[in-house]
Amino acid sequence: MSVEEKDQIQQTGEAYSASSIQVLEGLEAVRKRPAMYIGDVGVRGLHHLVYEVVDNSIDEALAGYCSRIDVFVNEDNSITVKDDGRGIPTDMHEKEGRPALEVVLTVLHAGGKFNKDSYKVSGGLHGVGVSCVNALSTLLVAEVHRGGKIFRENFSKGVPQGTMEIIGETTEDDHGTIITFKPDSSIFTVTEYDYETLASRLRELAYLNKGIKLNITDLRTKNENGESVHDEYYSTEGLKEFVKFLDASRESLIENTIYIDTEKDGVPVEVAMQYNTSFSENVHSYVNNINTIEGGTHLTGFRRALTRTLKKYAEDSGMLAKLKFEINGDDFREGLTAIVSVKVQEPQFEGQTKTKLGNGEVAGVVDQAISGALTHYLEENPKDARAIVSKVILAATARHAARKARELVQRKTVLSGSGLPGKLADCASRDRDQAEIFFVEGDSAGGSAKQGRDRNFQAIMPLRGKILNVEKAMEHRIFENEEIRNIFTALGVTIGTEDDSKALNLDKLRYGRVIIMTDADVDGAHIRILLLTFFYRYMRPMIDKGYVYIARPPLYQVRQGKLIKYLDTDEELHDYLGSLQPSPKPIVQRYKGLGEMDAKQLWETTMDPENRRLDRVDPEYAKDADEVFEMLMGNEVGPRRKFIEDNAQYVENLDA
Repeated sequence: MSVEEKDQIQQTGEAYSASSIQVLEGLEAVRKRPAMYIGDVGVRGLHHLVYEVVDNSIDEALAGYCSRIDVFVNEDNSITVKDDGRGIPTDMHEKEGRPALEVVLTVLHAGGKFNKDSYKVSGGLHGVGVSCVNALSTLLVAEVHRGGKIFRENFSKGVPQGTMEIIGETTEDDHGTIITFKPDSSIFTVTEYDYETLASRLRELAYLNKGIKLNITDLRTKNENGESVHDEYYSTEGLKEFVKFLDASRESLIENTIYIDTEKDGVPVEVAMQYNTSFSENVHSYVNNINTIEGGTHLTGFRRALTRTLKKYAEDSGMLAKLKFEINGDDFREGLTAIVSVKVQEPQFEGQTKTKLGNGEVAGVVDQAISGALTHYLEENPKDARAIVSKVILAATARHAARKARELVQRKTVLSGSGLPGKLADCASRDRDQAEIFFVEGDSAGGSAKQGRDRNFQAIMPLRGKILNVEKAMEHRIFENEEIRNIFTALGVTIGTEDDSKALNLDKLRYGRVIIMTDADVDGAHIRILLLTFFYRYMRPMIDKGYVYIARPPLYQVRQGKLIKYLDTDEELHDYLGSLQPSPKPIVQRYKGLGEMDAKQLWETTMDPENRRLDRVDPEYAKDADEVFEMLMGNEVGPRRKFIEDNAQYVENLDA
């Protein structure tokens, strides 16, 4: 260290005093570090604001005071959430000396959810939800109908704009809360709401909370009749309907959906499950309406009870007598679609995303609830029971046949004599956090990518043609496929952990980013979907941990003199050309494939970390993804045909 550097450090140290300590008042902390409270400041965080407000209304419904929730996406991309609950209290808060409405909206860790008498269960227990929404909004208007009066208070960036006012009177029957807010564009990188994303969450909440009406209206868009786009969600059968929705494109194995709705030790347990003819497991779990994508004790209890109960029935029925090998838990879940939902008074979450339930007592509660109800169902429905056991035996037989095939994908060390796939151009770095691999279609694109890459941290793996559609194939056929084996070997992942013989083992994963880079045409899109189907079905943990990305190469290059511009869509091209001077004449090049780019162009547009656009494959939309993969890539033609017919009108350009 130089003398100058030492002097600089000393000066900095001397300047560090009491005046350096920042005390953030009120909601300043939220505005300073918004991602700590809502996850991020992109698309996900933007939509999370809506979920926080809606969750408050759902909590009112769970407490028995609310039956209808309306969500409006306003023309200016502000949001209005209206419910018919009790209304946020408006009387003076004894400790704070101001209305409770203002306290709830401006103080972190303030709310009725800490009081068990007010809310027995709640999705959010930190009391930061609606106050965070307020802090991150340029405008928030809270209107409360309560006790025959209408109260209103305005806020901006979490700060009250005046005091709470009584703006009118109403009937005693008119009660509830109306929250309107507009996200702060200086905080969020995106401020335009996606209707389908919001609608999907409301539909999910309707299934999880039967008997509650949830409506969404998009005031920005009109249908062919000139009316605002609107959807209404209401479920009378709850999770039973949810499973039917998820399995709409699959062939059912049993006639009826198995439905369990009970309560053990004060914990409501609701489960719905259906067996189908597919080869994949599709189980989703929830705690207080929160999607626990990392599972937890409730899922452990469910799986344990399912395996034990079905195995006992199979053994007692004599159907396993001729089977020469042991059946394991995975076999009982093949072809299973299930929703597990529990309501817990004080949930404890753990895991990277805080979406893994840690309450140890819940495993036993769910286990007992499932065991008793499932035993009764199997005894009452012997035809369904035999169909399920036959499916389990078929799964076990296929697993036995797939064992040797899976062994082929086990990556051996270099010392044992096995190398990496011949077409893999590896990178120099052995640091997983730094290294990344591009899966590209064909040798042509692979050649440009190899020349243009940064060899220090970027690896290139060309794929030969289109990989196997894993949605239609049995497991042993998948692992016998050469291209799929090469993917496993290149990544360094294996099959089997201490806890699960079929689970993906990421201990020796070599790359922290796995990037799918295909052509911007129809064939490229098909290859991309085939790869995503494979990752979703057989490498799901990589998606859950955020390792999988999709590269977005440009479709056009426009050159005018020394000026070069890359564009993604026909609309962007049209607008950009309209903004240029007529001379010199702009030259437009359309890239049908990555192979048409030279190494320099591919680096500049698609591979350079400073300029490239990557879309991370998000596990948050797993339920929708499962439905889409099954519909588009599965065996059932009918749902796929209907999807094409319904959406054909939106196709503007179709490459032949």
